[in-house]
Amino acid sequence: MSPACFYGDSSALDSILGISRKKTEGALGQHPPSVSYVKAEQDDLLGLQPDEPANPKVLRVAIIGAPNAGKSTLSNTLLGRKVFPVSSKVHTTRCKAYGVITEDDTQLIILDTPGLTSPTKAKRHNLDRSLIQDPWDSMKHADLVLVLVDVSERWAHTCLSSQVLQCLSRFPQIPSILVMNKVDLLKKKALLLDLVTELTEGVVNGKKLHVKSLSRTHLDPARNNPLPSIPACTPENAPKDGGCLQEGSEVQRGPGSDTSCDAKASDSGHVLGGTEKAQTATPQVSRDGKIKKGWPHFREIFMLAALNGEAVETLKRYLLMQAKPGRWEYHSKVLTSQSPQEICENIIRGKLLEYLPQEVPYMVLQETELWEEGPSGELTILQNLLVPKETHVKMLIGVGGQLVSRVAREAGEELMNVFLCDIHLKLCVKLKK
Repeated sequence: MSPACFYGDSSALDSILGISRKKTEGALGQHPPSVSYVKAEQDDLLGLQPDEPANPKVLRVAIIGAPNAGKSTLSNTLLGRKVFPVSSKVHTTRCKAYGVITEDDTQLIILDTPGLTSPTKAKRHNLDRSLIQDPWDSMKHADLVLVLVDVSERWAHTCLSSQVLQCLSRFPQIPSILVMNKVDLLKKKALLLDLVTELTEGVVNGKKLHVKSLSRTHLDPARNNPLPSIPACTPENAPKDGGCLQEGSEVQRGPGSDTSCDAKASDSGHVLGGTEKAQTATPQVSRDGKIKKGWPHFREIFMLAALNGEAVETLKRYLLMQAKPGRWEYHSKVLTSQSPQEICENIIRGKLLEYLPQEVPYMVLQETELWEEGPSGELTILQNLLVPKETHVKMLIGVGGQLVSRVAREAGEELMNVFLCDIHLKLCVKLKK
């Protein structure tokens, strides 16, 4: 059944237009399953026949984007547990991994992938081939593509990366949505409307967008800048008498607009509005082989802050609604396709990337020496961190052993949340011979 409004039931554009939605119970509040720290048990669970209901539904979602856009952070927030590595450095995720969300009769399979990068950059930084190939492989198996953009990155947020555009152009038949991440870090929220136009080429769900610039009469006289009028909001926290925009704007509707939305949108006095049917066409490529800056075939747009969970619930509800009848691929108790050892190694690597400077963490070789269950159900892990230089040994240990202790403590806390048991994690720094 088509939605009452052409932007869908829960997209960011609905909120901007002031189209309120009923408040529903938060899906993110449910307790996700834990992961067994015994590899054999995890393997057995992954091999179990799916316990699907009579009329199961499924959706495979490939999350793609530039390095460090927040793909793993978003995946972790959707899953409810931190099973994918996260850091502020690029290429934290080294290979694709699956996350599984099972709600009632629906199963979402989240394909967390490395940031899209070019072969030239991969060769320059000595990166694994998986960082180039895995995002493309994930696209082949996806029912929906989620393109994540870091809007706080000033040099990258005005256009999609060439690798993302190439990926979308190669699989134009797969529905795609745009998710604008880290909106909480964007100082001038009014820029979001301009970014929407740039990243979509002014077309969403086959409709052209008409965006009017803010009037000079509504500039902040103290700063001579447009008022920050677009808070990162969801239908739940949008004002009842309007949407997220506040002053200095108006809405226009083009011919053929859905009149069921007109009253609410026009009352809110907003910048974004006015639509007309866009011509559906294949992606245009220039003579030099470069693709345009935006993608005009997105079905929906979402704005969120994956790190603190803001508006992620709205996105999750949308994904659940997009699922189609189909067989489940995993048992409902499966949270991820990764082994417990892979989860452990990834989380530790994420911490190393976070706290070590420049290229140093990329040169650390991890070697698990002990993985043992104690008499009270606690898990003891001993992992050796092998580095090629003596200076790296001192750097990793830190003054008085503070840095390696911090990595062990924080990684251990995150592993407790994944495995739901006490973790005794010991890290030993050694010189690689």
